[in-house]
Amino acid sequence: MTTPEAEQGGVADEAQATPEDGAPRPEERLERAVRAAEQALIEYEIAVETFRVEIENFSRLHHQRLGPMYARLEELDAQIAEAKAARTGDAEDLRRAQELRARVLPMPSVEELFHGWMDGDGLFPEAAAMLTDRPVRPPQRVRPSDEARRLYRELARKAHPDLAQEDGERKRREEFITRVNTAYGRGDEALLRELAEEWAAGPVPEERQPSPSEELYARLDWLARRKELLSVVARDLEESAIGSMLRLAPDDPDSLLDEIAEQLLKEVAGREAELAALVGQ
Repeated sequence: MTTPEAEQGGVADEAQATPEDGAPRPEERLERAVRAAEQALIEYEIAVETFRVEIENFSRLHHQRLGPMYARLEELDAQIAEAKAARTGDAEDLRRAQELRARVLPMPSVEELFHGWMDGDGLFPEAAAMLTDRPVRPPQRVRPSDEARRLYRELARKAHPDLAQEDGERKRREEFITRVNTAYGRGDEALLRELAEEWAAGPVPEERQPSPSEELYARLDWLARRKELLSVVARDLEESAIGSMLRLAPDDPDSLLDEIAEQLLKEVAGREAELAALVGQ
């Protein structure tokens, strides 16, 4: 997995490249610089969106697989605190027990939001399966394939709204790219292929004509500001909790989930033993 900042260096070099075919007119050189900057921005946006999808997918897997374990730990912590408070009768122990129980008690009507996902014991099916001999349902994996990645990058380069000059064409591209992003987020390779065929059969955008120097300078300024905004988004993604976890195992995030799951299972076993000792005394 490549983070957006890692790809930023490569596209920046392209934007700074200068033609070597003689000494073109200043406006021509400026126009080439704008085109290079536009392409660099598109590549960077692709990298940021790709990383965002990676984080979203890993976050979903993290919640599906480890969420029940975290919920079990919270329930055990509440039961342990309640057992201690029952033994000591201490006001601070009672306050602590009430505080921990409040964290795991459902809010009013919250069960309706789960449409029967929770059983009579208040456990999700995955959690109940963990504590019995029933097999755990594997979490749904929504990770774009290599072909889906290729199709997405190709479509993003061809149909990017920044390549349009007319408002109507820009709107058409924005709507189309929204559909492309949705398909990529779902890892829907077939739909991405259909979108590629749809774009190929659609209207061919007009070739961009050279712009006056003032417009080109304004365009460069907008591109620079857009790049700054994307850099903030990329930094927030990389510094998020899930982004930080992904950096620990960029090539094999599933193994990281396995390690965390193993640690959580040990913690669950330890809490259960502590609770059994308190209740048995």
